[in-house]
Amino acid sequence: MTDILLYAAGSLRLAFAPLLAAFQAQSGAAVEAVFAPAGLLCRRIENGERPQLFASANLAHPQRLAALGMAQPVTVFARNRLCATVRNIPPLTERPLAETLCDPRWRLATSTPGADPSGDYAQQLFERIERREPGQGEALRLRALALVGGEHSAPIPSGRLAAEYLIDSGLADIFLGYASYAPALAAYPALAVRQFEPPLAVMADYGLCLLDVWAQRLADFILAEQGQEILRRNGFLPP
Repeated sequence: MTDILLYAAGSLRLAFAPLLAAFQAQSGAAVEAVFAPAGLLCRRIENGERPQLFASANLAHPQRLAALGMAQPVTVFARNRLCATVRNIPPLTERPLAETLCDPRWRLATSTPGADPSGDYAQQLFERIERREPGQGEALRLRALALVGGEHSAPIPSGRLAAEYLIDSGLADIFLGYASYAPALAAYPALAVRQFEPPLAVMADYGLCLLDVWAQRLADFILAEQGQEILRRNGFLPP
């Protein structure tokens, strides 16, 4: 029988595999984890589904549940940052990243705004570019293809990473996603992960909220030293 039901952002899947294994070995409690875009998970909870713990890739979704009286106050448990994964070819790796991004020759893909916080962070990047270079950010917003993370998005095949799959399949040349995937993407020499520098660096705060006190022990483990170390090893930044 499952002791704890966890809903967690899809970007936590790789890190939470060893984290949940360590928790289960220590506590003896079984955990069923459901991974999906945090915005879609939030909607499912609002519509009546009842996980005991929700780990989101932003603060807005768990804060909404808390405001509705469906969850306890939100705790930041990790941070991430937006990055660009590109084809590993000189035209995409040698020019300044913002200049490369704005070049209309390249197919630019993101996750789906509203449904997936990654897509929302991409929109924040476009807004920052627009403030710096009027017209360019708006052009990016119109050009970007929201290919994953939506309710009706085509699924990414099992065992594939979104950036790797979309670029390898010829659907995109650049994918805006999370820097926590960089260690896993390093296994693909056809790809390069590029980081944005301030003021274009967009940071992501990950929020945790309890919907049932029965999951308090799992929340405590995620926030404690062992859970935090596992998250750091998997590319996340401390809260």
